[in-house]
Amino acid sequence: MLESGPVVAWPLRGLPREQVILEPAKRRQSTSLEKAPLNVFPTVDSRNVESLLKAHTRANSAVQDDGEAAFFVADMGHVVRQHERWHAALPRIEPFYAMKCNPDPIVVKTLVDCGSGLDCASKTELQLALAMGAHPSKIIFANPCKMISHIAFAVEHGIRMMTFDNLEELEKIHQVAPNARLVLRILTDDTGSACKLSLKFGASMAAVPKLLARAVALGLEIIGVSFHVGSGCSDPTAFVHALNNAARVFEMAPSYGFHMTLLDIGGGFPGHLDNKQQFDAITELVGPQVDALFGPEIRVISEPGRYFVAGAFTLAVNVVARRSVLQDVDTTAQHDAPPSDPAQTYMYYVNDGVYGSFNNIMFDHYVPEARVLKLGGRWLFGHAADHLEAPRYESSLWGPTCDSIDCLSASTALPEMQIGDWLYFENMGAYTCAAASCFNGFVKSRIWYTFTQPALGL
Repeated sequence: MLESGPVVAWPLRGLPREQVILEPAKRRQSTSLEKAPLNVFPTVDSRNVESLLKAHTRANSAVQDDGEAAFFVADMGHVVRQHERWHAALPRIEPFYAMKCNPDPIVVKTLVDCGSGLDCASKTELQLALAMGAHPSKIIFANPCKMISHIAFAVEHGIRMMTFDNLEELEKIHQVAPNARLVLRILTDDTGSACKLSLKFGASMAAVPKLLARAVALGLEIIGVSFHVGSGCSDPTAFVHALNNAARVFEMAPSYGFHMTLLDIGGGFPGHLDNKQQFDAITELVGPQVDALFGPEIRVISEPGRYFVAGAFTLAVNVVARRSVLQDVDTTAQHDAPPSDPAQTYMYYVNDGVYGSFNNIMFDHYVPEARVLKLGGRWLFGHAADHLEAPRYESSLWGPTCDSIDCLSASTALPEMQIGDWLYFENMGAYTCAAASCFNGFVKSRIWYTFTQPALGL
């Protein structure tokens, strides 16, 4: 559960609290951020997470236009605390936030102000990074297969650090960005990760000599090595294997005339607070292994994404429709017994789904856990389902679109809910709003922001 202690002052440098709008952030129609003024930001509220959830479910009314709309509460205090936890666990390794995970401008600005670098994969992400105040030296263009126009944009704005993993990319970079500072991305074993990236990216160890030789022939500079063990890594030893391979490349480099000074260990770090033990298991292996293989003169960075934002976002959805279903009963069994009442089940339809914020079910292997927020006027935030004083029924949850694939959960146990009741989902900050669409005419869930202090210590 999100920490929800007292709030602190407006946290974002360069964005005065007075220069805000009173409504949640309006999603800009244009993908270009060059024309967007930096003062077009939503209010960072003075209440904690629970208070914001309560305020906006109370304010929402079905008789109002979109009054029952789904919404996020985003706690930037959580993001800052994750940044502090990172430096406590891995003081040598600089985080470069993977913007693909959640490119929300307030998130990006918060991390920039914490001193984090940014991992970008496209021109639009580079534009946002620069607009939020990131220095070009704190940006890595970490897409091994880039568009030529995007490379040109990076060069124009002083962003020189970029990855590659194939000969064709070297030729392209030679034409457009001959002064780039290149990072060779190598293949890793990501079989223990939720999202496997080695299917698409990474040079095999056998290909490394040819890539180094071609870079020499083209007069390009290779400054280091990167790898990515896959998003949502569950096997800490994957990092150890990848670090050993990276060290082998560092050993090869001098024979080709390269003096490597950078190591990028990618992402894969868990974001849910419930996974603290998993995070600790990874960092307790990675930190000492980095120190053992790479001297203090080597700059070490990483590309965490979900680690920062997964636990920062809570999504509230409204039950907009309900369908009562009577399960089929086997009337041939136990003929001498009196017939039992048919088992009651319910189908609930809510106003966000897999085409919206729950696209993480399809793309990120997310298993949503619905929790009751408001039931018949009762406020139930923070109450475990098995502690609710109400019988629970076999239920399924469905999104709002007219597509049968729009299913949040085929089977879950919930109390009997009515139209207008509310559910909420924690840990909804990673790969949710980043890929949400407006399919079938349903709008993306709005975001309300807060900045809480921890109720207890880190």
